[in-house]
Amino acid sequence: MAYQGGSKGDVVDVQPLRTKAEIDEFREALAMSTQADRNLLLFNIGINTGLRIGDIVKLRIEDVKGRSNVVINEGKTKKPRRVYLTAIMADIADYLVDKPNNGWLFPSRKGDGHITPTQAYRIYSKAADLLGRKDIGTHTGRKTFGYHYYQRTKDVATLMEIFNHSDQATTKRYIGIREQEIEATLKDFRL
Repeated sequence: MAYQGGSKGDVVDVQPLRTKAEIDEFREALAMSTQADRNLLLFNIGINTGLRIGDIVKLRIEDVKGRSNVVINEGKTKKPRRVYLTAIMADIADYLVDKPNNGWLFPSRKGDGHITPTQAYRIYSKAADLLGRKDIGTHTGRKTFGYHYYQRTKDVATLMEIFNHSDQATTKRYIGIREQEIEATLKDFRL
């Protein structure tokens, strides 16, 4: 699935990070940035919640601080969604140690707003460049979440609901499963 991201209009064939090693490598690349704590949390929220980057950058400190879940209205679908944060509460708490009790979780250094999805794309792109990868984009976190959720549970119906997709085929295609399944069935196919 191609995704257009960034201000240059680059078309990227965004893929999930399929192994723990790939996730760790990407985290290490993000840790080399000047705003490592922010960038790592941005990524960790994505891979642990499946939220779109546009919804992640809009999170507020008071929405997540000390909370195991939060209800957001998704930007694209406008539907409410309960997001579970239990697995990353410690990451959020560590990030917020020296932050105020309210305001944007990911504030922009320019003005009073939050970072933009375009800025998130730039953050991910710099880390991807360090790794020599061309398949990273703002959907990487969401796709990684979906891929690993599916691998652990094989529950495409629930994942479809989490992603607010209209059918299971869309969900499988989005997380790169359908192509894997086709390849597996054709691996030893010969007439």
